[in-house]
Amino acid sequence: MQIVLRGAGAGYEAEHTARIFFPGAEKVPQIPAEGDFVLAVSHDQTDFVLLRREGELHWRSALRQPGADAEYALCSLLYALLRDRTGRRPPWGMMTGVRPVRIIHDLRAMGAGEQEIESRFLEHFACTPEKFALARNIADLQRPVLEAAAPMDCSIYAGIPFCPTRCSYCSFVSRTVGDKATRALVQPYVDKLCEELTAIRRTADRCGLRIRTFYIGGGTPTSLSAAQLEQLMAHIAATFDLDALQEYTVEAGRPDCTDAEKLRIIKQYGATRISINPQTFSDEVLRNIGRRHTAQDIRDCFAAARAAGHTNINMDLIAGLPGDTVEGFTHSLNEAIALDPENITVHTLTLKRASDLVVEHRAAEYDDVAAMLARCDRLVQAGYRPYYLYRQKGTLQNLENIGWAKPGAECLYNIYIMEEVHTILSAGAGGSTKLVIPGRRHGKIQRIFNFKYPNEYIQRFDEVLARKQGVEEFYERCTAQTICQQ
Repeated sequence: MQIVLRGAGAGYEAEHTARIFFPGAEKVPQIPAEGDFVLAVSHDQTDFVLLRREGELHWRSALRQPGADAEYALCSLLYALLRDRTGRRPPWGMMTGVRPVRIIHDLRAMGAGEQEIESRFLEHFACTPEKFALARNIADLQRPVLEAAAPMDCSIYAGIPFCPTRCSYCSFVSRTVGDKATRALVQPYVDKLCEELTAIRRTADRCGLRIRTFYIGGGTPTSLSAAQLEQLMAHIAATFDLDALQEYTVEAGRPDCTDAEKLRIIKQYGATRISINPQTFSDEVLRNIGRRHTAQDIRDCFAAARAAGHTNINMDLIAGLPGDTVEGFTHSLNEAIALDPENITVHTLTLKRASDLVVEHRAAEYDDVAAMLARCDRLVQAGYRPYYLYRQKGTLQNLENIGWAKPGAECLYNIYIMEEVHTILSAGAGGSTKLVIPGRRHGKIQRIFNFKYPNEYIQRFDEVLARKQGVEEFYERCTAQTICQQ
């Protein structure tokens, strides 16, 4: 399937409306002579959409009402055509954004009533009542967290772009530590990361920022050796006031590189929350995605974490993995619940272009993924509540990822970054610092990017530090604007 767009109202939203129904569709400049395509045309006063599929043509046109939003009018027409011709009723309707819950927060901040918000989801976006209720319940749970956030709060993310092996569904910038060239990068990378974190602390102090949460992610942070992990965490403990943090997370991630010694180090140096991510409890599915551990290794790693004193553990599962079934996913869900972690995050498989799953053309339709997610009612029965939600482009059946937590165990960092509550200062290769204007959570966000690859991050480290000067410049502008407004 190919996508052809014409006119001022035919842009990003129309392109991704087409991809709700045809996820792998490619945008092209001209109507193809052969094959399937979607055409969306926005004229001054009229809209026209056309679908050629399996040799048949289907089209609609409409006169746009005076003053109507041209982009929304075209997308509505296109959505209706594709919905009717495919027979599909996407649960999130024609919503293309990744943050449904934030829409509720934004509307409430603008003074919208609950009926207006419901209408926005059910009529404007054509979401199902079930998905709206899910988003609204999460927004309600998050509300006190957002209201307690102070204007100069911030969080820090430190990235470890290394893994023991690469999972077939992964598109993150990570390198496997099994090859010699990568192993040679790890120690200099850790050295530079510590240096950047020192610079970030100084920047935060000069800007008057208050660090609320700290998150070490990846990749897989425990792919570092025990000595390297201790170096990093000891440096963080010496550089930052850990007692002032609300939360400190380390992704212990995979059991094939997380042992008792590393779990002890993570606990000793102040982490209050960790992730041990099985993705599935099926040995066959683990092999399908390129993991070199078993379901029993996951159980053993979880037991070792409890023995090390970890009292707040998250476990990730993925619905829609190659070779999995509804029954298999249900088994994984039951296994995770039986371990009794404080958090269980359920992702829907996302087909990323850079992943082996897509590159090697092994992706299937996975018709059962919605049925898999429906089994999450077991989490409610076990005492978990959904507390954050986000969507990604390329996610199977345009579905969602949901974090579930026991009351009081919600991950604050996940809420802060997903609802863009405050600034996130990011360190490491591929890091993206997100600067939020103090007191204006729903305004434009400024980003500062680190170099993507570990070797470039190391070799051009002086440029990484130079770019971070943009943080102080951002807050100087914010201060100046505040003074002018007063």
